[in-house]
Order: sequence, then structure tokens, then C-alpha cells
Amino acid sequence: MIVFVLRRFAGFAATLLVASLVIFYLLDLLPGDPAQFILGINATPESVARLREQMGLNVPAPERFLSWIWGMVQGDFGMSYTQRAPVSQLIWDRLGVTIPLSLSAMGLSMLVGLPMGILAARKRGKAPDTAIMVLAQTGIAVPSFWFGMLLVLLFAVHLRWLPPGGFTPWHEDAGAAFRSLILPSLALALPQASILARVMRTALVDVTEQDFIRTARAKGLTMGEAVWRHGVRNALLPVLTILGLQFAFLIAGTIIVENVFYLPGLGKLLYTAILERDLILVRGGTIILIIAVTLTMLLTDLAYGLVDPRLREGASA
Repeated sequence: MIVFVLRRFAGFAATLLVASLVIFYLLDLLPGDPAQFILGINATPESVARLREQMGLNVPAPERFLSWIWGMVQGDFGMSYTQRAPVSQLIWDRLGVTIPLSLSAMGLSMLVGLPMGILAARKRGKAPDTAIMVLAQTGIAVPSFWFGMLLVLLFAVHLRWLPPGGFTPWHEDAGAAFRSLILPSLALALPQASILARVMRTALVDVTEQDFIRTARAKGLTMGEAVWRHGVRNALLPVLTILGLQFAFLIAGTIIVENVFYLPGLGKLLYTAILERDLILVRGGTIILIIAVTLTMLLTDLAYGLVDPRLREGASA
């Protein structure tokens, strides 16, 4: 197990290093001068040169990359050009919206998708199975932002049960903050729940055709008991894969939904930074998203080792 964990952590560190290198140089190769963009076309060459020096753009790229990496290791992501504030503080403030939004959407998708997939597998070939698969296919096809606008029209405009957008800080009114996240969480959870339902159904259908399920039935268990006691655990591997990918997508894919609902999250911050060509802020926000995604993949791999001992034994061998 120790070898298995060490290999996963080594892969995690290598992925972060390569991703950091790619992000830095891709942004560095963008055409145009960020200092000139910030000051405008009427800026004098002296003021542009002075701002370039303040931003560190006159230093060679390899030196700037190493300085950026060392700063991140110490928790210093630099200073935002446009907002005149530490990037780490800006990101930390916005994560208070993005992380609860992603977690609530993930919880809703599991709460809806997994039971629907289990029910569809148990009623395979019958009306409930067909209905659930049609709903799941529809949920996959519907874009999150479009579904979010429908939710706003229904629950905010017509029924007036929930706010249409905006966000109240947690420290001011936790209840209002929670209510602000309900509609965007539902919008994000719909396609994820649909995918989970399809994957869970497929995995369970494959498991129910295995010999150990027939043996359990021969011992007197009903199909439902055999599925709950023996089938669900063996169907978890493909489901864990999807769960890891979905949470990574929810963290990195909130940009559109946060803009639809005017949520001051990390996605909204990155969108504004891109429009303002604030490269330091774009780099810091992007690397935080990559860390979250790769960490999710690492935890998913470790969960594999807990669910399937064969993976631990293979790593040790």
C-alpha cells in the first residue's frame, strides 16, 4: 500500500510541475504587452517601461518562472496588476463561493443519480428503466447555463422563492448565502446526476450477470438483497472514476454558471482577469484549479486502492 500511495503522490507532483510550466509559457507567449494594455494606448514609453519593471516583465522568462514557483511554494502568488491586491487573498475570498457551490452540486448529483441508476438496474427492461434513461439522456443534453436560466424563470421570477442571482457573504447571513447557491447547484447537478445514473445502471447490470450474484441468489437472497449486499461494492470502480472526473469538472467548470448567477466565485474572478489581461491573476487562479483537479484525481486513485485490493497488490509487485 505504501508503494501504491508514493507512486500516486509522485505522479501528482509531476503533473503539477508540468502544468505550471505549460501555463506560464502559454500565457507568456500571448501577443501584446500587458503593461501597454493596462495603461492604454496614450501611455508614454517611460510609464510603460516603469510598469514593466514593476511587473517584472523585463526579467528573463526562466527566472520569472522559478520565482513564480518559489513564491507559490511559500503561499505568495504575486500581486494583481488591476486589483492591487495579493492574488492569494483574492483567490481565497472567491473559494468561499466556488467550493461550497461545487460540493453542494456534487452532493445533489450523488443523491439523485446513484439511486436512479440502482433503480434502473433493478428494473432493467421495464418502464421505470426506460423512463429513467430517457430523463438521464435529456439531462446530459441540456446545458447547465440554459437549465439555470429556466430555474431562475420558475423559482425566482414566477414563484419568487429564491433569489435570481448575487451572493450574500457567509459572515453576514449564512441562510441567505445558502439560498443563493441552491439554483446554481441544481443547474450544475443536473447533467452530473444524469451521467451518474447511466454509469451506475451499466455497472450494476454488468455485476448482476456475474457468478457471485447467481450464487447469492441460489443461497436464498432476493435480487434486491444480492445487489445491495454484493453488487453495489463491485460496481463502485467505474462510479468512482466518474465521481472524480465530475468533481474536477465542477470545480473547473463553474465559470459560466457563476457568470449566469452573478456569483463572486473563482470562475467569475478568472473571467474578469482574462478580460483585463491580468496575467498574474490568471496564472494563480488557473494553477489553483489544476491543483484542485489533480488532487481530486489523486484521492480517486487512493479510493481505488481501498475498494479494489488488486490495485495495491499490483503496485507492490
